[in-house]
Amino acid sequence: MMIKLHKLDGYIQTILLAEYADKLLLLDGCSRADVSLIKHFINDTLQRPLNDLRLIVVTHMHPDHAGAAHKLRNITGCKIASANVAGQWYSGFDGKVMHITDILLTRWVASKKQQKQRWLWYSSKLTPDYKLNDGDNLPGFDDWQALATQGHTDRDLSLHHLPSNKVYIADLIVKIRKGYIPPFPVFYPERYRNSLMKIANLNAYSIILAHGGEVELSQQEFEQVLAKAPNEPMTHWRSVTAKLKKVFGK
Repeated sequence: MMIKLHKLDGYIQTILLAEYADKLLLLDGCSRADVSLIKHFINDTLQRPLNDLRLIVVTHMHPDHAGAAHKLRNITGCKIASANVAGQWYSGFDGKVMHITDILLTRWVASKKQQKQRWLWYSSKLTPDYKLNDGDNLPGFDDWQALATQGHTDRDLSLHHLPSNKVYIADLIVKIRKGYIPPFPVFYPERYRNSLMKIANLNAYSIILAHGGEVELSQQEFEQVLAKAPNEPMTHWRSVTAKLKKVFGK
């Protein structure tokens, strides 16, 4: 039985650590800058050994969701789980460029949040111990179910805590001052819309956002996010070319 779901203020995102009597579960791979915070929380706040961390789920490969995974596995001996999708997200030359771009975007977000610049580099290739299909229970944590919620990327996962009916949806929805919006980027618009509806139809008690914390979304708010969802891919390159067209009037 889960004792508590701890919510920590990470470098640019909410960190979720599930505490059990004999083990710990990190719901996402965090950023490279979060490693010391997680170590301190486990050792000093919870007063538990680091090897109590048994599993990290990487919901997708962006710097604030995968950046600490390999480092923490090396330190704690934990396992890593991710979506059962073939290949690497950051593959080929374009992938390498996108990886660097995403790290730079993370630095930009950190500066907006008035965070000090920290070391964020992490491997663009993930080597998970477990690959999860839609509906799989998390290894060693049968009270959590993995849900495929692609669209932001091709391998996004949400994590549904069945006993409490709470669901962590990572970047599927982002909270801003004016309400809720789709994330950037959205590589697969149709998959994204299907994922939104999938979460809406769960009728979860609450929804936990990586950027916005724990919230309760009404059907109307889901529909508002759906209305804002792009009909075409909204990616780094398309964003740049759209801005260039505005500048040069073409």
